[in-house]
Amino acid sequence: MNGPPPSIRNIRAGAADLNGVARGKRVPWRFAAKLEEEGMRFPLSVLNLDIWGEDVEDSPLVFEIGDPDGVLKPTERGYVPMPWLNTDTALLPMWMYTEEGEAFPGDPRHALADVVARFKKLGLTPVVATEMEFYLVDDSGQELRQPPSPRSGKRRPGAEILSLRALDAFDIFFTELYDACDVMGIPAEAAISENGAGQFEVNMVHEPDAVKAADDAWLFKMLVRGLARNHNMAASFMAKPYEEYAGSGLHMHFSMQDEAGNNAFANDTFEGSDLLRQGIAGCLKGIPELALIFAPHGNSYDRLVPESHAPTGICWAYENRTASVRVPGGSWKARRIEHRVAGGDVNPYLFMAAVLGSALTGIEDGLQPPPPIFGNAYEQEMAQIPDTWERAIDALEESAFARRIFPDLLLQNLVRTKRQEARYFAELTKRQQLELYLDTV
Repeated sequence: MNGPPPSIRNIRAGAADLNGVARGKRVPWRFAAKLEEEGMRFPLSVLNLDIWGEDVEDSPLVFEIGDPDGVLKPTERGYVPMPWLNTDTALLPMWMYTEEGEAFPGDPRHALADVVARFKKLGLTPVVATEMEFYLVDDSGQELRQPPSPRSGKRRPGAEILSLRALDAFDIFFTELYDACDVMGIPAEAAISENGAGQFEVNMVHEPDAVKAADDAWLFKMLVRGLARNHNMAASFMAKPYEEYAGSGLHMHFSMQDEAGNNAFANDTFEGSDLLRQGIAGCLKGIPELALIFAPHGNSYDRLVPESHAPTGICWAYENRTASVRVPGGSWKARRIEHRVAGGDVNPYLFMAAVLGSALTGIEDGLQPPPPIFGNAYEQEMAQIPDTWERAIDALEESAFARRIFPDLLLQNLVRTKRQEARYFAELTKRQQLELYLDTV
């Protein structure tokens, strides 16, 4: 690591907690060399705070063992500019290690890296891309509204699916967003106007490094929220900010590259390879027990309702967006899986670890999926994704499947965190719930 760029005056050093919230410190640039060489002491429990940033009451990391420090060390990403701040600042992404130098099993980034390493032992490399949906929001009044166009000053009352006019209305914002992505090394591709008023989607380029893809998603969410505030509006990745409009998802596309560089999901047939079907079967098996990772917050379950552009049934299909797992069309050589369950409010590291870990389990066990569905999945009889926060928490706590993917400590911490959040969330008004999640997730 060569240190921060010469123009940088301040450094943010931080890591993602279990909710995907960045936790860390502001460090003067003159301490950069020490930060790179020695890391930064940090309580292990900080990666297990609730959504309010409070200790989890029964966490074994706090009073039971004395709330000890771990050591945050820089990731291979290096310094990332933060162009939405007024002062020239760089973020140094970090991940947690114990005093003994071991990877901390409660760190979500390590969980994803472990899944990728298991694929490597099979001679496979996940190639990953994400579709990031979010709303631009005027939250200055009592009710959330679509912000006025900076060009016309007008508010459009409804959604404008794939509208170029809607993109042009926020041209300055999106121009700055793409320029910032270039500076930060985030491979943003196409942007589209989505199903809700003020809702947009930005797609990422396929990346043969799942950990980097998760970094990109984490950093992108940080960037969009920060940049929107510079334009006097909020950007929100919460799953369902409006009752009347579609929720925001975070869809993940992935294929498998073999050691020769070929797509191991593809062959010379429309159906794709045995490995593709095994990966699909693993994804389907994982959905009910890992639903808490795909829908981690109280608001997440408002999105998972029929006829709302979000899946509710556990099924798969070729080129069918009503299914929870989809095989997109196009060239057979580009065969891949699209996992459509997660909301935009997920922790990208846990989400990708859950999806890829599910596929890996299907491959390891040689699972076979049921036949693909045809037609509208909402109208067919099938197993359903857990439809309440409480059921999803229970399912993860009892899951043997999840323990094949994640360390037990991480799962225990996540369940405790979500039980505490659910208890306090139930006491909030609807407005307080919106305020809690709007800028946080």
